[in-house]
Amino acid sequence: MKYFSILFTILLIAGSMKSQDLTQFNTFFNDKTMRIDYHHTGDAKTEIVSLDQIYVYGIWSGSLINLIDNFNNGAYYIKIYDKASGKEIYSKGFDSYFKEYQTSEEAANGIIKAYHESGIIPEPKAPIRFTLNKRDRQNKLNEIYSLDIDPSNISIIHENITDETVKIYQSHYSGDPHSKVDIVILGEGYTLAQEDKFKSDLEKFTSIIFNQEPYKSQKEKFNIYGVFKPSTESGTDDPPAGEYRKTALNSTFNSLGSERYLLTEDNKAMRDMAAHVPYDAIYIMVNHKKYGGGGIYNFYCTFTTDNQFHEYLFLHEFGHSFSGLADEYYTSDVAYNEFYPQGIEPVEPNITALLDKDNVKWKNLLTPGIEVPTLWEKEDFDKQDYAWQKIRREMNKHTSALKKSNAPADEIKKAEDDYNAKDKEQSELVDKYLQSSKYWGKVGVFEGAGYAAKGLYRSQLDCIMFSKGKKPFCAVCEDHINKVIDHYTE
Repeated sequence: MKYFSILFTILLIAGSMKSQDLTQFNTFFNDKTMRIDYHHTGDAKTEIVSLDQIYVYGIWSGSLINLIDNFNNGAYYIKIYDKASGKEIYSKGFDSYFKEYQTSEEAANGIIKAYHESGIIPEPKAPIRFTLNKRDRQNKLNEIYSLDIDPSNISIIHENITDETVKIYQSHYSGDPHSKVDIVILGEGYTLAQEDKFKSDLEKFTSIIFNQEPYKSQKEKFNIYGVFKPSTESGTDDPPAGEYRKTALNSTFNSLGSERYLLTEDNKAMRDMAAHVPYDAIYIMVNHKKYGGGGIYNFYCTFTTDNQFHEYLFLHEFGHSFSGLADEYYTSDVAYNEFYPQGIEPVEPNITALLDKDNVKWKNLLTPGIEVPTLWEKEDFDKQDYAWQKIRREMNKHTSALKKSNAPADEIKKAEDDYNAKDKEQSELVDKYLQSSKYWGKVGVFEGAGYAAKGLYRSQLDCIMFSKGKKPFCAVCEDHINKVIDHYTE
């Protein structure tokens, strides 16, 4: 691995583009990135969007061909219109931290919060209309915000976002960013003395992604960069344990009140750090041993580096943030209330409300002759897994209490070791139980998905999006990931 002090210079003269029609891009855009920062404010019933600042920098890392997002995924869509003609010239679906907050108990109680977000688009040549569109209860997109932007406006900041404390590493490079999936892995909670650990972790997790299908077969379609900015302290915040750390991206466990949910609300720090390289997707690699992470579609994902399920976390959370895959599990505690309204088909490709048995969204992948819905051995699975969730909560609560009371280190370590052993044992029991089913390996419509034991369905008994451990993506998830890769690389 090598430090690239002139990475941007190299990328600005990156390889030749594909011999495809670039008329749309060349007509409306320059090969630069425009970042539109805004505040997203409200509670469960209110929503206000307000402009913060607009930046232009670097090159545009996205596709020059696929400018319109036709995946119909995400709670929101950015849509860009040419001001003169009214033509839609760019779009992208995404989810947001604010949308998740809206489903929380605090938001339901009327507590108003503000979240910082960014719209990332190619720099327009002429005035545009920037819009945010949000899905209603029937999943129909409606415009909620509009802003006219003149790229010649002198208030737009044109400057290189540089930070002399930042170092850039290139762990995998396949070619021109315009025709590759560009992943940036941001180091979080690594001190200056831990730079070697950051480099080692970057190499390790780059290897992990390319050992997993479908990324393994598509390796030549990816570029992966690591960005290191030293944190004052090692680790991350863990509020239940009374632990708070000064870190580069201000990440924290207990996001939205869920003890394993690890996110950051410091979008500006994250975007400034990521802007040192071209990127389509952001990973935040958190230097910590506790199990935790999070993934928000076309926003970012987080994972911890040193827990026993680090490989699973790395792949599972990227499934959310890069491909917009839904969680397929339903027994674990989450921070949401009615995340998927009853009787409405989710937009995510890997779960369904089964409103039309004859036209399941993965109909072309169903195992021939399988019944729909597929009546698997759910009752026994639920009984043992809900029992484990209760034990898991109590064990984690006990460990946090020990840390908060400054208990002896060996006592804390024993509690952590006991939990890890029990957690691994449970994971192995789940694998054994599911693999003993007559439906193992078959594609059907299995009830239990999207945090709901009833009314939502997944396509296979197990998948990285369902349970922990080393395992493949289900056929439906793998198929969709390939489509997303193609979107960026065609």
